[in-house]
Amino acid sequence: MTAMAAALAPVRAWAADRVPAQLRDARFDEIGALVESQMAEHHVPGVALGILNGSDLRVRGFGVTSLDNPQPVTPDTLLTIASISKTFTATAVMRLAEAGKVDLRAPVRTYLPDFRVLDDAATREVSLWHLLTHTPGWEGQLSTRDLGVESLADFANTTMPTLPQLAAPGAVWSYNNAGFTLAGRVIEVVTGRSIHDALGELVFEPLGLTRTFTRLADVLTYPVTLGHRERGGRTEVIRPFQTTSSATAGGVITSINNLMAYARFHLGDGTAPDGSRFLTRASLDLMKTAQVGKNSTDDGMGLGWHLRPVGGVMTAAHGGTLNGHCLHLQLVLAQNLAFAILTTHTDGWRLVQAVEHAILSRYANVALAPSQTIGHRGVNEAMTVHSKPLATQPDLDPYVGTYVRTPLGSTEVHRTADGLVVGSGGGRGRGGAQAGTSIVFYGPDVAYATAGAYLGSPFEFIRRSDGRVGWIRNNGRIARREA
Repeated sequence: MTAMAAALAPVRAWAADRVPAQLRDARFDEIGALVESQMAEHHVPGVALGILNGSDLRVRGFGVTSLDNPQPVTPDTLLTIASISKTFTATAVMRLAEAGKVDLRAPVRTYLPDFRVLDDAATREVSLWHLLTHTPGWEGQLSTRDLGVESLADFANTTMPTLPQLAAPGAVWSYNNAGFTLAGRVIEVVTGRSIHDALGELVFEPLGLTRTFTRLADVLTYPVTLGHRERGGRTEVIRPFQTTSSATAGGVITSINNLMAYARFHLGDGTAPDGSRFLTRASLDLMKTAQVGKNSTDDGMGLGWHLRPVGGVMTAAHGGTLNGHCLHLQLVLAQNLAFAILTTHTDGWRLVQAVEHAILSRYANVALAPSQTIGHRGVNEAMTVHSKPLATQPDLDPYVGTYVRTPLGSTEVHRTADGLVVGSGGGRGRGGAQAGTSIVFYGPDVAYATAGAYLGSPFEFIRRSDGRVGWIRNNGRIARREA
C-alpha cells in the first residue's frame, strides 16, 4: 500500500457514513465516485466538491488535507482558491462603482495620479474596465514583492513603470495578474483601507463568508490544505507554503461551504443573505455579460468572469492554480446551477476537467462541441479532450517568427519537416512557451501541443487589423510578433 493510499484509507471509511442513505443523491454520488477515481489516477490527496442545483446544495470533502499530517477534508476546511479571487476583486469594484466611488471607464490615473507604464498612451487610457477584462495590453505574469500592507503600492510604483505594451489597451485579450494587482491598489486608495480590510468589508462580511480570508494569520487558525506534487516517483507536500501578496490577483483562501454561498449570491438578484441590497441585478448581469471576445476563440470575457457557451447555454467561470492547488468555480446561468471543484495537487487540473465535463453532462445535459475553440479561464485545459487536428493543416509560413513577452523573454515559432515547433527564447524568468513543443491546428488560427507533459496545451494566433498574424497566445498569455 502506498503512503497516499494508507493516508486515505481511514478517511474514506470515516466519510462513508457522513450522509444518511435517505438524503443521498444519485447524480452527486456518481460525480463523487468519479472524483475518487480521478484522485487515484492523478495522485490527488484532497478535493472539495460543491454542486448547487436550484435550491439543492450538496458539498463534500474527499481525502486529506496533507499527506504528512492527514486530516479529513471537510466542507469547512480552508483551501487557497488562487485566481478565483479575481471574481471577488471584480465584485468589490462593482460595489465601489455603485457607490459612485469609481467609474469603470475612467482612467486608472483618476485614482492613482502617479500611475504610469512605458507607453504614454496606455498610461493615459488604461481604465478599471481594462484591468477587469484582462485587456490592459502589458505582460501579466509578474510577481508582487511581499511587503505586507505596502505590497500593492510597491507594485504600482516600482514594477508598473517598467512595463512596455504588448498590445494597445483593449485590443487583445491576455490573462493578466498584474492588472488585477493594480485594481487592488485602486481599491486601497479609494477606500483608504488595506486590501485585506477592504475585501473583508466590501465582500466577505456582507455575504456572511466567515471562513474567507486573505491573511495567513487568520487562515492558520483553521484546518487548511497543503499543495502536493509528484517528484521522484512519489507524491509530496510542496514546501514552503506559499500564497501571493497580491490578494486581488489570487490571495483569497476559503472553504467549499463559503465558496458555494458566494456562488449562490452570483446566481441571485443581488441581495445579501440577510436580505439587504448588496448589488443591483443590473451590476450582477453586467459582470456576466461579454465585454470582449477572446480573440481567435468562441469564449468571451465579462467583468471578472470568463464566459463560454456550452451546448447552447452560457457559463461563467474562473479557475486557479497556486502552490499545488488547481481549482474551478462555474455558474451555468440559465439553469441556476453552480459547482466548484477544488484540488490539492499540481495535476489536479486533469481531475477538474474530467469532473467539470461530467457535471455539465449529468446536471445540465450540455457538452463542448467537437473542436469548439475555447480560451483560457485561469486553469489548464487539454484541447485533446474534445478536439482533433484539421485534416488539412493551413499554410504554416504566416505563423513563423519571433514573438516577445517583455520583460519575460521571447517565443520562437519555426518550421520543421513535420510542422510547427514552438520554443522559448531568453529573458527574465519563465516567460516563453514550452521549449521544442510541436503544435497542430484544430481550427483556424488555433492549435495545441502534440506531445510532452502538457499534451493538448492551447496555442492561439491572433491577427492584426491588416490580417497579418500579430501575436501568439499560450495558456492565455500573449507574446507580440516582432516586425
